[in-house]
Amino acid sequence: MKNTDRSHYSCRAEAYEASEDTPSNRSEAPTIGDVINRRFGRRDVLRGALGVAAIGAIAGSGLAALGGKKALAASASFNFSEISHGVDETHHVAPGYSADVLIRWGDPVLADAPEFDPMNQTAAAQAKQFGYNNDYVGYIGLPFGSDNAERGLLCVNHEYTNEEVMFPGVGKQDGDAEFAAMTKDLVEVEMAAHGGSILEIEKVDGAWSVVSGSEYARRITALETEMELTGPAAGHDLMKTSADSGGTKVIGTINNCAGGITPWGTYLMAEENFHGYFWGDVEGHPQQAALERYGVPGAWYAWGQFHDRFDIGKEPNESHRFGWIVEVDPLDPTSTPKKRTALGRFKHEGGESIVNGDGRVVVYMGDDQRFDYLYKFVSAGTYNPDDRAANMDLLDEGTLYVARFDAEGTVAWLPLTQGEGPLTAANGFPDQATVVVNARLAADALGATPMDRPEDVEANPATDKIYVMLTNNSRRTAEQVDAANPRAENRFGQIVEITAANGDHASTEDTWEMLVVCGDPTDGEVGAIWNPATSENGWFASPDNCAVDNQGRLWISTDQGSGWSLSGTADGVWAMETEGDLRGTGKMFFRVPIGAEMCGPKFTPDDTTLFVAVQHPATDGTKAYPGFERNSTFEDPATRWPDFQEGMPPRPSVVTITKDDGGKIGV
Repeated sequence: MKNTDRSHYSCRAEAYEASEDTPSNRSEAPTIGDVINRRFGRRDVLRGALGVAAIGAIAGSGLAALGGKKALAASASFNFSEISHGVDETHHVAPGYSADVLIRWGDPVLADAPEFDPMNQTAAAQAKQFGYNNDYVGYIGLPFGSDNAERGLLCVNHEYTNEEVMFPGVGKQDGDAEFAAMTKDLVEVEMAAHGGSILEIEKVDGAWSVVSGSEYARRITALETEMELTGPAAGHDLMKTSADSGGTKVIGTINNCAGGITPWGTYLMAEENFHGYFWGDVEGHPQQAALERYGVPGAWYAWGQFHDRFDIGKEPNESHRFGWIVEVDPLDPTSTPKKRTALGRFKHEGGESIVNGDGRVVVYMGDDQRFDYLYKFVSAGTYNPDDRAANMDLLDEGTLYVARFDAEGTVAWLPLTQGEGPLTAANGFPDQATVVVNARLAADALGATPMDRPEDVEANPATDKIYVMLTNNSRRTAEQVDAANPRAENRFGQIVEITAANGDHASTEDTWEMLVVCGDPTDGEVGAIWNPATSENGWFASPDNCAVDNQGRLWISTDQGSGWSLSGTADGVWAMETEGDLRGTGKMFFRVPIGAEMCGPKFTPDDTTLFVAVQHPATDGTKAYPGFERNSTFEDPATRWPDFQEGMPPRPSVVTITKDDGGKIGV
């Protein structure tokens, strides 16, 4: 194993934060900051300003004619009483709403799952129980096609694991620990805790619960779930291993972050930081340049010690088999998940789709690393709403595009198509399989715009606007300070709004605007830009996931990592105005416990329930939390399980949020 510079990370979540903070893109293309700077100019925006001229330039909402909060208040899209910023050991939701835990790590998914015993975990038990660090949440009404808002399937990703709060006495294992306490049994518990869970849930007398023994219940894991590789890379030499000489089958999926539900009712799982699961020495590897572009090996886990496929020296091609969008049919628990290689290989944050006016399906995707790219995939075939089976392979053929943001306010979508432009055999792209396997290198060659950690991307079908969550970029230098991001070491992120040209999501040229530049607008050193109507609790930092509800309104969830100590508030969910006088105004709706990340969110078809995922509570930045002031490890035997949740280890959970009067959320 080749050790990496992991010794300074205090927990697994901070390892993710540091990884995403370390760019691997050596492209010299103008960054999004450079483009914004040319478009607006520094004089258009004052550092930390909330001036109407600045908002008008960035948000395009004509605020110069408005007089203040009182004049703006009449056009609000959201009707709830805002909660306040803060940090403590529990969650908080707006008055008049209830937030209830639906399922937690270790709770049963399959009918024969044993009772959760955190002191005696096994891979066999975990493979039947709800996995760790729940991220994406998707909902499908039952029966399929009914839009039933009181009975349906919940599809949940399990992104990664934290040994220090999972296993008694183990503590942090990466970095200086060099995985000394890890065993094959513990590694396989971790592998079983990755992947996804499919649950049947129902709402009875206003309360949601998991349907025990459902025919749809399923665990998908990194340990034992066989998957099929499809599309242009299937069967290619780059995909072949000693265990799979045909290059078409792979065991498991890892680091499933955000995702999506397709119009035909399948579940898309986005493989993000797959590089962290591999170890070995990249020097002299036959794919060294490509591996370095993807950050392989990351050596975050000890899996390579017990499973040769995670050692790049023993299996040179195994890492090529991760970093894809995985499509699962949740209506058939016996079906084989498929890794759709036509959608490209990178650190996928999500995979939200929309049916274009001509019937083609468009999937928007971010590559979650500083200075990486925004992508979309346009299917070759068209969606048939009357024949589900006819849609099941739509994602195997089509065109993958990467975005270039131009200073005049246009987005050029550049095709990653072998033989076009620089994507030729002479430049290292002999076929389409090589293009999609090395999508980052292909996007580099095309001159795509390096972005500030593009995470979730979602289209609003009511307006044909596309919202891109740009979480942060702490590696932005002083030379890259620009009008829309007037700050070096941008730790607070921004939201870009793209408008599909003439409502055509397959267009190769769209337009773009900035919606908000995040952070505390009262701190002039932060350089945040919000609507003047934004309250002291309405601003947020590090937008990550988002959801457009069935009324066309935008909701944002955040992931600051340990940066909550900089903002002074925990992560949560905010309502975001996108139209009219209040465009660029946030409103705080929900807040997570200390050290947690806010994931999800997802609405039922009638907007009466909001599902959110509370990931890794009591881990991120807990050393800065007054009264606790240490890592959430077992370093103090008297408090080895932080007493945040019923005396048990802090458990990642899916939470249901409902209005006490049964009405629509935010109305």
